Amino acid sequence: MARHLITSAIPYINGIKHLGNLVGSQLPADLYARYLRARGHEVLYLCATDEHGTPAELAATKAGKPVADYCAEMHEVQSKIAEGFRLSFDHFGRSSSEANKTLTQHFAKVLDEQGLIHEVSETQMYSKADGRYLPDRYIEGTCPNCGFDSARGDQCDNCTKQLDPVDLINPHSTISGSTDLEMRETKHLYLAQSQMKDQIEEWIDTRVDWPVLTTSIAKKWLNDGDGLQDRGITRDLDWGVPVQKGDQPWPGMEGKVFYVWFDAPIEYIACGQEWVDAGKGTDWERWWRTDKGADDVRYTQFMGKDNVPFHTLSFPVTILGSGEPWKLVDYIKSFNYLNYDGGQFSTSRGRGVFMDQALEILPADYWRWWLLSHVPETSDAEFTWESFQSGVNKDLADVLGNFASRVTKFCRSKFSEAVPEGGTPGAAEAKLIADMTAKIREYEQHMEAIEIRKAAAALRGAWVLGNEYLQEVAPWTTFKTDPEQAAMQIRLALNLIRLYSVISAPFIPDACADLLKAMQTDDDSWPTDVPAALELLPAGHAFTVPDVTFRKITDDERADWQQRFAGTRG
Repeated sequence: MARHLITSAIPYINGIKHLGNLVGSQLPADLYARYLRARGHEVLYLCATDEHGTPAELAATKAGKPVADYCAEMHEVQSKIAEGFRLSFDHFGRSSSEANKTLTQHFAKVLDEQGLIHEVSETQMYSKADGRYLPDRYIEGTCPNCGFDSARGDQCDNCTKQLDPVDLINPHSTISGSTDLEMRETKHLYLAQSQMKDQIEEWIDTRVDWPVLTTSIAKKWLNDGDGLQDRGITRDLDWGVPVQKGDQPWPGMEGKVFYVWFDAPIEYIACGQEWVDAGKGTDWERWWRTDKGADDVRYTQFMGKDNVPFHTLSFPVTILGSGEPWKLVDYIKSFNYLNYDGGQFSTSRGRGVFMDQALEILPADYWRWWLLSHVPETSDAEFTWESFQSGVNKDLADVLGNFASRVTKFCRSKFSEAVPEGGTPGAAEAKLIADMTAKIREYEQHMEAIEIRKAAAALRGAWVLGNEYLQEVAPWTTFKTDPEQAAMQIRLALNLIRLYSVISAPFIPDACADLLKAMQTDDDSWPTDVPAALELLPAGHAFTVPDVTFRKITDDERADWQQRFAGTRG
């Protein structure tokens, strides 16, 4: 069995994230991690909160709390919400950890020794109204490239072009809204990414199986304008990793911190150390250092397309530039955006469903299924309440839930709450087993290729096969003339419920755990041999009739939620 290291984009600490954030990294990563574990692979799935930079400072100020206290509280909030969605992190760390501080300062030291860091005197945007230098992300204006009117000082989220604050048209402070900005001189450290351009380009060219979305964004940044640019890695802020060379001061950089986009990806590695420190695992280096055994690890990252440039270019520059044997990513699964009902999610306007609100309305599995079966892999996707209602009612309630209910209730009514014996399988059963085997193999291929929509479609197809079999053989009719044959048909169907609970668990873990419990078995072995799997529950094996696995969403509920989360327009 292989070893798989999985990371998902680390969310900012400032507030609760919406469904688009969830489906753009953490949820698909969890799906993949759960599937690989179910197949017997060794998996380390890491994530963390991104706690440094101005977003954390401003959110803490707004909350009236010291920034360290605010981050600690919000980490706990985000951790509990992640648990609510059943995100199966092996560790959910913090970029403000001592491990990340030490490792970030270590990377700065070795990159400096490799000649890849230089000091630059530059002018930086200063807001008189705010009395501070403004980080790139807290300056907004119109993008000179595409005309988007909410481009940030470091990047336009509309066209993904890398920017500097001075490039923006009509820039303003997002803190105060002030346009009274001026450029003042300050000193910063820059990572000499341009020196690594050829090496990075050669490395990207070897990633032949990456998604088109990932490679196209990476190569656009590599070849756009002057190519890979040197990038500032320090900021004039109070909150962050202090600028040091390892454990030594960095002359001239007193009072500065490392830029959040320098230290945040390093937290992936530090999170492995935190995992060990928390007593959850041992020997993090065998996952992260190729001189310690990480050569046989397959490392997969999950992220939204806005994070791709930093993980295909800047972080690899840090890793490769260090000259040290750190594990590089093997595969980056990137996603487009999930929009909300004809527009965008908006925190300020209360528009869209956020993760805590979703769990207040319905259990996690309802959201997991719809989001994963509509994941924005090849293009932007859109959440609508009509589509959500349809997906829950038709897929979960009518197909999977109804199958489990019909089979178990019929068996209890005509036989008992035990798997019935008797009967001889025939052509219909042989066809079902052959079709089910093919469908499960198809499902496995899509999961291994991380083709999530196709995997969801194949899984639903497996559920449909069971329903079609019931309709064809009609055990309720067979029972009237041949009870033993009906018993065989129901015995096969009961075994299908157990099989469904195993293969569906990566998508809908809670419902599958309930179905497995109803079948009174803890055997969750993967159906590598489908015929054998469909005989696993023998005649006489007791079961219970499960509660309603999935309830339907009513039209009134849909209309109410649609109005509740519409937010303010304009």
